[in-house]
Amino acid sequence: MRILGIDPGLQVCGYACIEVGRGRQRLIEAGLFRTQANLAVEVKLNQIAADTEALLQRLEPDLFAVEKLYSHYKHPRTAILMGHARGVILQKAAEAGVEVRSFGATQIKKSVTGNGRASKQQVQKAVATLLALPQVPSPSDVADAIAAAVCCADSLSLPLVVRGRAGR
Repeated sequence: MRILGIDPGLQVCGYACIEVGRGRQRLIEAGLFRTQANLAVEVKLNQIAADTEALLQRLEPDLFAVEKLYSHYKHPRTAILMGHARGVILQKAAEAGVEVRSFGATQIKKSVTGNGRASKQQVQKAVATLLALPQVPSPSDVADAIAAAVCCADSLSLPLVVRGRAGR
């Protein structure tokens, strides 16, 4: 099973595709897509939509994991802008017929680090360890996308293969 995790943003979106099976998780691909700072919001959203569609076509995920929208009272504009990007991303997943699972930031952090209030650096180190990556994923947007995909995988009830037969 393939899970595509996205860390949505209007300027930078992190993405990561992991493969889950036989009691293990393996990173297929991770990276970023960016929009230009001087573009109008609608142009940025169109670019995010095109980039998301290209990822969905190329990576062919079975599930799509994304962080729930979080709004801090001190930064409502940030939440609104992120909501625009998240909405376009979710629409593209729906259009492709890929099931979407949303997770809170604290749930994602707790899944990979054991601590729902973990720092960006702790998340980066944790996903590198969990997936036996040769180096810590950077920038943090990439690590956050990997963490969302891993959290999604951890939430599934997949049978484990035990000595050639399915078991729980």
